[in-house]
Amino acid sequence: MVKTLIFPLVALVLLAACAPQPTPAVTADPPQATATTAEQPTSTPPEEATPTEDAAPSETSTQAPAQTEASGLVPYQIVSGESQLAYAVDEELFNEYNRFNTAIGVTTQISGTLLIDPQNPQNSQLGPIQADINQFKSDNARRDAAIRDRFLQSALYPLVTFVPTQVEGLPDSYQDGQEINVKITGDLTIRDQTRSVTFDVKLVPNGEELTGEAATSILMSDFQFGPISIAGILKTNNVVNVTFTFVARPAP
Repeated sequence: MVKTLIFPLVALVLLAACAPQPTPAVTADPPQATATTAEQPTSTPPEEATPTEDAAPSETSTQAPAQTEASGLVPYQIVSGESQLAYAVDEELFNEYNRFNTAIGVTTQISGTLLIDPQNPQNSQLGPIQADINQFKSDNARRDAAIRDRFLQSALYPLVTFVPTQVEGLPDSYQDGQEINVKITGDLTIRDQTRSVTFDVKLVPNGEELTGEAATSILMSDFQFGPISIAGILKTNNVVNVTFTFVARPAP
């Protein structure tokens, strides 16, 4: 019965809107039209409930960035060219009256990522680091060629990779310019050999730049490329001191 009354009233309202002049029938109906209009809010709440339900995805989407910010991890990239990996190994030169020397080679072709949490530094992470050792240069081109072709065989295995597995000593907080000392253990791969090594690391955060130095010692024999011995010319120690100095800045 209600539907039977509503449909004629709606039709009258539509006719009134379209007619050039109001008719008595139309003017007699405003109270009924008002009643019809008053009934419409009854159907409005369900329509208003729909935006409320639709608001849930927007709340979820705003939570996602919050969770990202809560993680607090800011990616920093190691700057190739401003960072370097260096080796230092003692050698005895037979053809120079058994003179002792320390051979030093350097490469600046470094890549890697650090994830820094400024608010909770202990949550910071270190990604894999790679260095192109085929670019090692010392003060002797013949030494560099021998290392590249015969010993390290870096012409065949150009990349050294370090994959961190544990970081110890990260502080709960820090200040710019403060030196932070940590130990980083990981898997070092040279040629086709992988060994676990631990670096002693000094970190210095300064605004949007992080600098540091990591040092360790390895045995050539562990990676099956030494000690190096060339009859009548030289013989090296088995121990190699490795130093990695780096500059890292926020990833673009």
